[in-house]
Amino acid sequence: MSTEHPTPPALIRIPVRIVVLVAVLPVRMAWDVLTAGGRLLDRALLRPAGRGLEWFFDHAVALPARWLYRWLLAPAGRGIAIGAGWLGLALMWLLKAVFVWPWAGLWRYVVVPVARYGIAVPAAWLYRRVLSPLGTGCFFLLEKLVLVPLAALFRYVLIPLLRYGVAVPAVWLDRYVLTPLGQGLGRLFRQVGRGLGWFLPRLGLALFVWPWVGLWRYVVVPVVRYGIVLPVGWLWKRVLVPVGREVRDALGLCWRVAGFVSRAVGRGLKRLAWNLLGRPLVHVWWGLRWCARNLVARPLVQVWHGLRWCGRNLVARPAARVWSSVLRPAGHWARDALWAPARRAAVEAGRAAKDALSSARATVREARRDAWRALVGAARPVEPREPGAARARTLGSTTNVSGAVPAPEISLRKRG
Repeated sequence: MSTEHPTPPALIRIPVRIVVLVAVLPVRMAWDVLTAGGRLLDRALLRPAGRGLEWFFDHAVALPARWLYRWLLAPAGRGIAIGAGWLGLALMWLLKAVFVWPWAGLWRYVVVPVARYGIAVPAAWLYRRVLSPLGTGCFFLLEKLVLVPLAALFRYVLIPLLRYGVAVPAVWLDRYVLTPLGQGLGRLFRQVGRGLGWFLPRLGLALFVWPWVGLWRYVVVPVVRYGIVLPVGWLWKRVLVPVGREVRDALGLCWRVAGFVSRAVGRGLKRLAWNLLGRPLVHVWWGLRWCARNLVARPLVQVWHGLRWCGRNLVARPAARVWSSVLRPAGHWARDALWAPARRAAVEAGRAAKDALSSARATVREARRDAWRALVGAARPVEPREPGAARARTLGSTTNVSGAVPAPEISLRKRG
């Protein structure tokens, strides 16, 4: 037995577990019923409904939306973008033609020449030829008539007067009167401050700190420790913690026991429902399936086989025989007897027309040249043509280029 967590007596454990079991059993059974109902609802309703909604969304919303985007919205958007681009270029050109190019031309060909040759050049000439010499003369007169006398007055009158009439007496007064007086007053105030600094803190401690420290240490702390903290700690450690631990263990145990009970009750209800409803419904389903197979499906299969035999023997075979015996020979005869001679005749007519056009074009060209020679009297111009490439002489052949001397067919080694 652990000394830190002692086992509570049975007088506390058994009543707590009975009360917890009575309180937990309906909750666990309701929880199991809700869990089973939720699983049944999910398996039988929510998942099929979700698949149906997904299929409906894919075929009713997503697929038309994709088709609409691909074949309508995207081409329309591209057309609108291209049109907007061309419209933007046109508007930009129009804005430049209306608001930019006139002002640029006005600035370049009117304002700049007027400002340069009407204002800047005369102003520069006026500054260089008139204002600059005039300013130089005025500054010379100001310097010689005003500034030089003022500098002499300041240097030889005002500075000696301020130095020996104001500065020297003020320095003597500060050094021999004010400085000793200030040092004496500073020492006096420093000693008074030290005395007050030693006395006032002790007075404040005696009046405001030491009484409250004594009250806290010798009254409040013992009352709180021995009147509140120790009883509450004993109650928590000896009563509340064991009861809470036992309630926690009892909740876990009773939840498992209630699970076993709820499972047994559920199995009993399941067996009862199977014997009262499930088996009769299964037999009814088997009967309906046998009826559907033997009374609906098999007759439909026999009808389908009969229709297929009829279609094969009454439609497909006669159509194939008509195709192979009538339509194909007729098509071959039409191709060989009608289409091929017509095509050959059309080809010959096209070639004859092409030759006639070529001869007519050459006759017209020759007549134009003869008319030009008759009018101008010049020699017949030589038709431009590509220069003929000189034929190279091969080894062992006696054919040479026209106008060239044949070379001897002796190697350089034998000649030397």
